[in-house]
Amino acid sequence: MVLIGVAIVIIGFIIRLNPLLVVTVAGLVTGLVAHQSLYEIISQFGEAFTVNRYMAVFIATLPVIGLLERFGLREQAESVVSKIKAATAGRILMLYFFIREVAAAFGLTSIGGHAQMVCPLIAPMAEGAAEAKYKKVPEDVKETIRAHAAAADNIGVFFGEDVFVAVGAILLMQGFFAQNHITSDPLKMALWAIPTAICALIVHFIRLFLLDRSLDRKLRNIDNAEVSKKKEA
Repeated sequence: MVLIGVAIVIIGFIIRLNPLLVVTVAGLVTGLVAHQSLYEIISQFGEAFTVNRYMAVFIATLPVIGLLERFGLREQAESVVSKIKAATAGRILMLYFFIREVAAAFGLTSIGGHAQMVCPLIAPMAEGAAEAKYKKVPEDVKETIRAHAAAADNIGVFFGEDVFVAVGAILLMQGFFAQNHITSDPLKMALWAIPTAICALIVHFIRLFLLDRSLDRKLRNIDNAEVSKKKEA
């Protein structure tokens, strides 16, 4: 019965209720089922917020990013990239993926992110490169580029952060092994994450190379079709 909170979270997310409300109700129900008083439950909420309040600092960056976008950050990013002839959507995302993974390997996981980098900068730069090369880019193609930009951020940080010895995942595994009386060395676990990170880099570079091929094939066909229509007219 103590795990009833997990069921509440799953059901709440399925029916698309407010996530904050769902998690709060799940915590209250779990505490009551565990025979804790309402005072103890509220105290634990307050203590958790006090201990982890620094995690809410990122909220302060959102208004700044919103203002930058409002006053032309996306347009400037597209304009700068459009002047680089060798730039393509795939190449820009390759560069970002490499920077994101290497930075995460050194513990710098906060230099990227969807709200901070992908939405205001990386995705517009990739879209700008495509528009500079093909002039006209349909909305569905732009959505594909945005999805790949988000994927580059997620995959880069996911495989890169495990190389950093003090990351939560490494410490969690080390703690689990210690509880089960298994000797483990966090440094060696981090070192063994390097081959996986390199494989992820190679595989994702191939994916982005194929993205460029796909965009070239699709957008050139659209351009040729428009030229043919103009000639017929």
